[in-house]
Amino acid sequence: MSAPLVCSAKGCRATAAWAHLWNNPRLHTPERRKVWLACDDHKVGLGEFLSVRGFLKETVRAGEIPVDAG
Repeated sequence: MSAPLVCSAKGCRATAAWAHLWNNPRLHTPERRKVWLACDDHKVGLGEFLSVRGFLKETVRAGEIPVDAG
């Protein structure tokens, strides 16, 4: 049995429903995808944080995280 996915927002312990796939092009190769998990309440805020920096690549449901992301 796997542990529930928890939101990545600071102090939040809610179950994650979303996964923001991102990378920092100054640190990661173009195909690399890091994952920030988000509950419904933090989906927009975490996504905007990554997006304004040019890091956000894609947002998927938490159950659809690619196996090579991480």
